[in-house]
Amino acid sequence: MKLKRCLALIISCAMVASLMSGCASSASDSKSGENQVVIYSNADEEAVTAMENALNAAGYEGKYILQTYGTSELGGKLLAEGTNLEADLVTMSTFYLQSAQEQNNMFKPLEFDVKTLEEVADYTAPITSQEGAIILNTELMESENLPVPTSLKDLADPVYEGQIAVTDILSSSTAWLMIQALVDAYGEDGAEEVLSGIYENAGAHIETSGSGPLKLCRAGEVAIGFGLRHQAVADKADGLPIDYVDPEEGNFSLTESVAVLDKGEESNPLAMEMAQCIIENAREELIQTYPNPLYEGETADPANQSAHPSTFAEPLTFELFQAHQELSERAKG
Repeated sequence: MKLKRCLALIISCAMVASLMSGCASSASDSKSGENQVVIYSNADEEAVTAMENALNAAGYEGKYILQTYGTSELGGKLLAEGTNLEADLVTMSTFYLQSAQEQNNMFKPLEFDVKTLEEVADYTAPITSQEGAIILNTELMESENLPVPTSLKDLADPVYEGQIAVTDILSSSTAWLMIQALVDAYGEDGAEEVLSGIYENAGAHIETSGSGPLKLCRAGEVAIGFGLRHQAVADKADGLPIDYVDPEEGNFSLTESVAVLDKGEESNPLAMEMAQCIIENAREELIQTYPNPLYEGETADPANQSAHPSTFAEPLTFELFQAHQELSERAKG
């Protein structure tokens, strides 16, 4: 009986040892990926695909992990975690990178030439410039006999009640493109008044995702949205009942940039190489979707360029972003 118990104990110990070995092996396998570059990005699907295509073509396939986040979520992580962020490389809204650098001094100067049309900080290189536009479901516009808006101010007209979707600036920087245009055209008080009317017309369709309004237009749930211009251009080209209007107040833009984390001796040397690869090899594909030239020698198809490209009078900072978030909240009433 004692022998059986001893044998049982030995077998149990062996099983535990085997399990622990398996766990250790699994942990080791996991750690074997620690040489992989961890990339955090707020980019949308088209930009992520272009970056992955560039990295894979250059031989980096399997050498990186790319994880996407919403702009506000990733921005919060950058500001809160600094160099403790798991990522080695980030692509993110430029204004957030600037604020994170000022607060945490967390990015390395780039070790490659960045020949941009406009001067940029030495730790960033822009990957995209994204513009906003009014999006239309042409079938619904016709069936509901709705007038085609020409401005953002038009969207506050009660005729559009229940037919509008916009994005909440608390969750997505896409909404900032609309608010910049309103503030630039009408001042803060005027912008708040117009925005209040837009929100009233939108009702429950103040979306958390930047692509939410376009998806609702595609589905025929609303006739009008505000979103990223390039996505509406692509839908129209694909034959969907989607069109777009460049608002009279202007097509304001936001850039997203690449930056490399400075973790001292723990910095991953491949991160700088991959940042350079993205800038030098992905732009050819990116500019097909995001048509604003950013680098010397780039040209864009005039057919894809907006009618009213505009730049906000003040530098785009996290502090300005927060001020416009507060304006938005006041407009909600």
